[in-house]
Amino acid sequence: MPELPDLEVFSANLNRELKGRILEDIKVSRKAKLNVTKRKLSQALKGQRLTGVYREGKMLYFYFRNKNVLALHMMLRGKLYRLEDENPIPYTLFEFDFDGDKKIGLADYLGSAHAILNPEETGAPDALDKKVNQKFWKEKLQSRASIKNLLLDQHVVRGIGSAYADEILWESGISPFSISNKIPVDAIKRLAKAIPKILKHAVKQIRKEAPKIIGGEIRDFLLVHNARHKKSPGGAVIKVTKKGGRKTYYTNEQQLFK
Repeated sequence: MPELPDLEVFSANLNRELKGRILEDIKVSRKAKLNVTKRKLSQALKGQRLTGVYREGKMLYFYFRNKNVLALHMMLRGKLYRLEDENPIPYTLFEFDFDGDKKIGLADYLGSAHAILNPEETGAPDALDKKVNQKFWKEKLQSRASIKNLLLDQHVVRGIGSAYADEILWESGISPFSISNKIPVDAIKRLAKAIPKILKHAVKQIRKEAPKIIGGEIRDFLLVHNARHKKSPGGAVIKVTKKGGRKTYYTNEQQLFK
């Protein structure tokens, strides 16, 4: 699943390529998930000029001059791609044709990726928001939820997925299985510092490795959530547990608070 760093790079590239262009046509598969009818989507966006593409949590927001907004959520396997660069990918759910022969598609063989016209605002802050600091986490960690589950809860903070939660917790020295309200102040301080450090570093790495990327995932630079690595940079064996289809990578370097 694309997470905050991936989408941060996607949005910058899409904004650079598409900002100011007119959306000439929209093609929607009958299997596509959409919060409005195809007709209403077309009426709202067709012929409109795009004013910008931005990331909001784990979604991409396309803003148009007539004040309408289209949000795309990739979910687990959704992938954006340029149609001018390759033939249509099987299971393409949406195709957006802009003037100047600029076309992008959203494909997902699982069919989970979806679009939302004019999404409602959420009260949860973005993971890179300045308000997501030590004080914020001290307030939010007042529950019996595991710290990893709390980091993944988009109603608490938006943008973090499983891979970067593992990286953040390893950097913080906190076991992903720690009970949130048992984590001490010094560890919370490390957590608050690790979040922007890990996410901003990932953005830089993705831009370096794939400057023009708009879809997919690049994970080879991750230190712990990486199937090719057997040990952490500190020399500890990387352990992997799987629950409900989600893998958690961690080491004994991380303290368990319970």
